[in-house]
Amino acid sequence: MIEIMDKFKEECGVFGISTKDTQASYDVYDGLFALQHRGQESAGIASFHQGEMQVRKKMGLVSQALTKEDLDELEGTLAVGHVRYSTKGDSSVLNAQPLTARSKFGSMAVAHNGTLINTEVIRSLLEDSGVIFQTDTDSEVIVNLISRGIHRGLENAVLDAIRTVKGSFALVIGFGSKLIGIRDSYGIRPLVLGKRGEDYILASESCAIDTIGGTLIRDILPGEMVIIENGEVKSYIYSEKTTRQTCSFEYIYFARPDSVIDGISVHSLRIRTGEMLYKESPVEADVIIGVPDSGLAAAIGYSRASGIPFDIGFSKNKYIGRSFITPSQKAREKAVSLKLNAQKEVVSGKRVVLIDDSIVRGTTSKYLVDLLYRAGAKEVHFKVSSPMVMFPCYFGIDTPYRDTLIACKMTKDEIRDYIGSTSLSYLSNDGLIASLGSSAFCTGCFQGVYPLGAPNEFLEVVNI
Repeated sequence: MIEIMDKFKEECGVFGISTKDTQASYDVYDGLFALQHRGQESAGIASFHQGEMQVRKKMGLVSQALTKEDLDELEGTLAVGHVRYSTKGDSSVLNAQPLTARSKFGSMAVAHNGTLINTEVIRSLLEDSGVIFQTDTDSEVIVNLISRGIHRGLENAVLDAIRTVKGSFALVIGFGSKLIGIRDSYGIRPLVLGKRGEDYILASESCAIDTIGGTLIRDILPGEMVIIENGEVKSYIYSEKTTRQTCSFEYIYFARPDSVIDGISVHSLRIRTGEMLYKESPVEADVIIGVPDSGLAAAIGYSRASGIPFDIGFSKNKYIGRSFITPSQKAREKAVSLKLNAQKEVVSGKRVVLIDDSIVRGTTSKYLVDLLYRAGAKEVHFKVSSPMVMFPCYFGIDTPYRDTLIACKMTKDEIRDYIGSTSLSYLSNDGLIASLGSSAFCTGCFQGVYPLGAPNEFLEVVNI
């Protein structure tokens, strides 16, 4: 299959559960299924039972990578899982997670969402000291750092490791009877804690907790580590720098609309961006439509604020998902026609407001505008519920190089002419911050200002 490439790529999804008396692997499978939107290259689960660890991981979607036989064999009341989209390292089963390590002190499984920016320095130091790496992912650096210090106790080993690495990370770790959750000191990537009866759950998003019948307790704080064992949760604040800078694109595009991240409903936030978009760029029109799926809520918000009716302007083929390969521009255009088709009776003869969450390359936007004109639209006013994407992300999103971002090569008017719309408007940076309710979010892809330096601006690494 082929993917529409005019979007940022997802990162990864992590999930873990410590149950009282049920087999954890089935719950992890369901949790990963709920997080499938975060990564579709590979899926894996590691379970712990009577001091032994079992691992199953393969390429493909959760339903393809993990069979009922796999789940039956993954015994134990504690398990961690991962769905992957590669941001560092090849897309291969070798790099599939959870990554595991076995030692005389016990077996460990690590699931990581995010990207480290000082990987090469640490990796080189570890290799100089005799460590052999099995993968080319940055996540294996964390595994090796913990393994080297495990003789000092698990808590100390983990704390030393996460104080050494720099970048974004939401980690779920299984070790014996302990389930550990860790969020980087800026909270760039999300991680939440939930409960179901006496069972505790860690997940990238709250929707996964809902899926297995659990209740969201709270977000793991920036710079916090929690250790769950025997029905108890212990919390450690490991970093003095705990200024939250959650990725704003989690709300704009990546997260499922039914998730709540850092106390903010994703769906409600998208509604607010649409309302703000109308406030900043009103237009006279006959109908408001959104690009499925992440543009729909903003379109509803724009409709509510403007009084212009909202309708479903595109029919979506539900059998084509978010992730597939795009070998050529022609294939990308083919993918759009396979995935979406304009509803002629909704747009024919009308002034249409088309709302999407972002424009990255512009290829899909151009094709959608053309679809609407071919369906009889009289005008197409393209509205974007985020600012212009002008910079890459270094913290867990696979973004194109800057010279492939259309907003780096063209002015707004030039982009409008390229995609062929009657008008083009973006939400302003101030409008996004107002919609989010504060400035405690990473907006690096819009403004070029990041919580941490880019990967080539390495921070000092402590001795290991």
